[in-house]
Amino acid sequence: MIQLVVVAWLLIFAAETVSSHQESGEWSCESDSDIQVISDFRPGIITLDGHNDDWKDIDGSEFSLRPALDPDADHEYDAGKMTVKALHDGRDVYFMLEIDGNYAYDKGENKKCPSVALMFQIGDQATYHNMGGCKEGTDSCTSKACKGFEVDIMHFSIGNAIPGRLYGGNPLDNGEGNGGDRFGHLVDIYAWNPHCRYLDGLGPSGNDSSAQNDWHGAWWHSSFTSQSGYVDEDSPYTSDGQKGTYYFEFSRPLRTMDRLQQDVQFTLGSPAKMSVAFWYPMDSKPWHGSGHYTINCDWIPLDISSGSSLGLTASTVKGSSDGTSISAIVISLISLVVSGFIAYRLSSPRNVPFTPMENNL
Repeated sequence: MIQLVVVAWLLIFAAETVSSHQESGEWSCESDSDIQVISDFRPGIITLDGHNDDWKDIDGSEFSLRPALDPDADHEYDAGKMTVKALHDGRDVYFMLEIDGNYAYDKGENKKCPSVALMFQIGDQATYHNMGGCKEGTDSCTSKACKGFEVDIMHFSIGNAIPGRLYGGNPLDNGEGNGGDRFGHLVDIYAWNPHCRYLDGLGPSGNDSSAQNDWHGAWWHSSFTSQSGYVDEDSPYTSDGQKGTYYFEFSRPLRTMDRLQQDVQFTLGSPAKMSVAFWYPMDSKPWHGSGHYTINCDWIPLDISSGSSLGLTASTVKGSSDGTSISAIVISLISLVVSGFIAYRLSSPRNVPFTPMENNL
């Protein structure tokens, strides 16, 4: 029964997106080839709670936000830019999105609250434009017809999500073999184009019980005053219109158990391709599916470092140098003590008693 509800919800959401995903003219993109997001090896420093305190020393990449369907500078999101930060600990990859914006929250109304999505290339032919770029329509898109055009999407709508609490993969939805999240709508999706996108494990090729939502995440706003934690009854958590910054924090294993080509698989030392989308209820009006801003009009390279070899080398050299210095000091002290003892013995008078020869006869 719950699966039918999930499917019905997804079909309604997809239909809304399809009807509104219309471009105003021929697509053109002037992308800066130098931009990228860097994910360094920094284990043991991130607590996944939506707060940005533990990200203070992590460098990020700053992007202007422009409409996805019309990336014109004249239509930029005017409240500020988005900073994207990333790191990994050798097992999981972490993301922090920071976006300036007046506080807007309407409990239970996802489209009257800010929302974000991460999109990654899976198939070699998958394009940023048209969410994978498969030419097939809703009646003909299948894993076979659109092979090579797969993209992986994580979408977080916060209308039912308590700030600072974790959402995403959970035992109930993962137990049913899909990428849904009935609690906070942090969902795991795959797509071939805007008209053909589905929760992991669901789709035209049938359902697969092995799929799951591998993402976890939380959100926060800088105007919040409580540090001990919110509960549902505290909604709306602060007054509407408060100036500040939204924080969206996410994590996912570098590799997943996916065998359906629905999850991107990250490899240390190999770049991935990603994009970030942001929805905001302008003038308190609900946003629509294709009315989002993005950080670029093409894929952004995500550089996942293979480890902190430079940092480890520097630490090793420093540690080795410190150890050598300590050993040298100890040896010097020992040498000094021994030398002093020898000098003392040599300078001490030796009172040897005289023994006549005849006493020994």
